[in-house]
Amino acid sequence: MKKMTCKERTLSALNHAQPDRVPCDYFGTPEIESALMAHFQVKAHNELLNALGTDIRTVMPEYVGPPLRTFPDGSYEDIWGVIRSPLPNEYGEYAEPSYLPFAKMETLEDVESYRWPSTDWYDYSTILEQCRAFEGYAIATGGFGFMDLINGTAFGRGVQQVLYDIALDDPTGRALREKRARFYLEFTERILDAGRGMIDILMMGDDYGTQRGLLMSPATWDRLFRPHMKAMVDLAHSYRCRVIHHSCGSTRQLFPRYIELGLDCLQTIQSQAWGMDPYELKAVYGDRISFHGSIDVQGPLQRMTPLQVRAYVRERIEIMGKGGGFICSPSHNIQPDTPVENVLAMYCEIALG
Repeated sequence: MKKMTCKERTLSALNHAQPDRVPCDYFGTPEIESALMAHFQVKAHNELLNALGTDIRTVMPEYVGPPLRTFPDGSYEDIWGVIRSPLPNEYGEYAEPSYLPFAKMETLEDVESYRWPSTDWYDYSTILEQCRAFEGYAIATGGFGFMDLINGTAFGRGVQQVLYDIALDDPTGRALREKRARFYLEFTERILDAGRGMIDILMMGDDYGTQRGLLMSPATWDRLFRPHMKAMVDLAHSYRCRVIHHSCGSTRQLFPRYIELGLDCLQTIQSQAWGMDPYELKAVYGDRISFHGSIDVQGPLQRMTPLQVRAYVRERIEIMGKGGGFICSPSHNIQPDTPVENVLAMYCEIALG
């Protein structure tokens, strides 16, 4: 088969056609990113992607809004007013919320009186130039946090309260999610408009699953979350842009709904979660939706030898990649306890086609 460009390869896979090889993507924690950069002797994220041979590049507008606070201990403020602080763990650190501005909101008036971010806080004028710089690559925008009505709201309100909000359909919780949804819908439209048809993929996310099943009933998802996903999918498709949606955990019960909404691809495929065996998903749904991920970062990638990693990845490619519909990538960020040699083994095997 004739060698394809990264864009041709990725779009072919998303169109359920067999590419010249399975396209690939990369996600890693800051610790693993630093280790890989040191290995390849590169200093920028896109240089690392070049070294790994990945097929997707991301464009985003520059933030030009009100100054966001940073603190001596490494804490920082985001556009929502949430302050996140470094929390050490055994292998590195994660930035966890330390100030939750929505936690004490109890009424709709509390929600309306808050200073919400504006899409005017970003400069979209460089989007087209960024796209042109990535000629030949599949061009994406967005990320796991685009929309993210559960996690994103919980960062400012607390996980427990957000779960109560969902269970009780609390008006204040619903209003908070609506604010976030409206922001990302407008933000996405402005980015796609600035891209003038050059953006191929919208990445969005929301965590609907746990290891054991859905976080809520399908009926609750239909009522509270389906309309927002549909709005984003419809918007992206109006720009001829495919949608890859990220969700951790088990979302097996939502697959028929994803397909009805026209979702192009599901990102993560967390194989240790209930009902998320990637080979079974491919057999049942692979002709109607694509898959992104499935290289398990919850132990196998850490514990295997490099040769075992290569065999594991090869099996994924041969089964998941048959007939297209698969982008090979880690199921989530590669974790800092993963040997660099195993990461290199993964991408070397993908490069063989």
